[in-house]
Amino acid sequence: MSTTFRTLGVPSSLVSVLTERRITTPTPIQAATLPDSLAGRDVLGRGRTGSGKTYAFLLPLVARLSASRAPRRPKAPRALILAPTRELVAQIEEALAPLAATAGLRTRTVFGGVGQNPQVTAIRQGVDIVVACPGRLEDLIGQGHVSLEAVEITILDEADHMADLGFLPGVRRIMDRTPRSGQRMLFSATLDVGVDVIVKRYLNSPVTHQADSAQSPVATMSHHVLHVSNDQHLPVLLDLVAAPGRTVVFTRTKHRAKKLARQLNASGVPAVELHGNLSQNARTRTMEALHSGAATTLVATDIAARGIHVDDIGLVVHADPPVEHKAYLHRSGRTARAGNEGTVITLMTDDQVRDVRDLTRKAGIKPTTTRVDAKHPLLSQLAPGERSYAGGFVPEVPAPSAGGSGSGRRSRNRTSGTAQGSRNGAPRQGARTGSGQSSRTSGGQGSRNGSQPSRGNGGQSSRGNGGQGSRTGGGRSGARSGGRSGGGAAAFSAGSRIGR
Repeated sequence: MSTTFRTLGVPSSLVSVLTERRITTPTPIQAATLPDSLAGRDVLGRGRTGSGKTYAFLLPLVARLSASRAPRRPKAPRALILAPTRELVAQIEEALAPLAATAGLRTRTVFGGVGQNPQVTAIRQGVDIVVACPGRLEDLIGQGHVSLEAVEITILDEADHMADLGFLPGVRRIMDRTPRSGQRMLFSATLDVGVDVIVKRYLNSPVTHQADSAQSPVATMSHHVLHVSNDQHLPVLLDLVAAPGRTVVFTRTKHRAKKLARQLNASGVPAVELHGNLSQNARTRTMEALHSGAATTLVATDIAARGIHVDDIGLVVHADPPVEHKAYLHRSGRTARAGNEGTVITLMTDDQVRDVRDLTRKAGIKPTTTRVDAKHPLLSQLAPGERSYAGGFVPEVPAPSAGGSGSGRRSRNRTSGTAQGSRNGAPRQGARTGSGQSSRTSGGQGSRNGSQPSRGNGGQSSRGNGGQGSRTGGGRSGARSGGRSGGGAAAFSAGSRIGR
């Protein structure tokens, strides 16, 4: 008899939710852990990124909270899920929401980079499940807004990543506040020394399940190293990301992520960036742009190596090879998820040959290495399809406040439904067809505060609330305030912290 969620003991109401989301067959980590976690045992689950760990802990969490029927109390959640990054917290909440709604449970996310008042208010009114980053949760506990004395189930997700980011001292302080009698589940891609300390200290006779080997390059994932000269690095990258489909490009530094995203957009490939200097709203808009298709390429630092799930990522490119092999595996795990195929490409220059050789050996992979330039036929094999340079991603400015153009929205000039931009005096495509972004030509000056019509030769749209038009003579275009429209755009501001 085939294994199903129902035969594993998942309540029929939750199975129905999964079926509506076209999730019908348990993954190996789910099939291995669900019988024990549903029975209330402490579970230690190790599985690679993309293996289905989220539902492996959400299903027993919701099922057991529903069965316990404990009353909801102000400031005292009944369950706690800890995760290392805001993006992962948001994605856990997205998967949790329909399950919790079916069971009549209230949930609340807790992380930094946004105001705490809505979080405090919700928890004061009473929630069943808190999904949190350690930093902000500790802040709220210290201020007396949260008590963990009623927690029945505690879950640590991506525990090894929390260790890598230095969060384990905070995790220990939080875990010390949860009842020893509660159920605890820990899920991780690897079980390193730091994680093992947490396991021994907080899990009671845990059942250990490993759904794959410690080094687990997926069978449906192909690995290639492209040996390029320094002057061919950007042209090769540009050719790859101009192919159809979504691509994630990884860099080592925030500066490199910003620079590459700018270069790709200037060349006509819609790209957004993701790194630790972005505000939470900017990070949200970045992911919305990628999910909606407004941007097809995400240029990211290792902040996105974990916890970022976007459907149909067919290509991962290490524009900068990572420093260590675990980062390579986690970065690469953005593709070939849930049984899909994917391609991983590492761009390697002459001075990186030894480092890349050591990296792939430690990662347990044997990539195909080829010396290429931008015209090499292998590129079209790795990233098939017609190349498109229709226009870079340009964020839209927020609608002006009252007293603006009268419509409450930014006025636009349209040229055949396509936004034209100028850069360094040369015309370039400013957005993709149908985006409705204002057209720009060199010399056009935007009016301020949305109160006057545009002036100058370029027919520049009016601007309000910080929207920047192209500068006279400079030909520089692009909205600066990071407004959103539909899929949203990326506003880039400094000061946010991972795990806060």
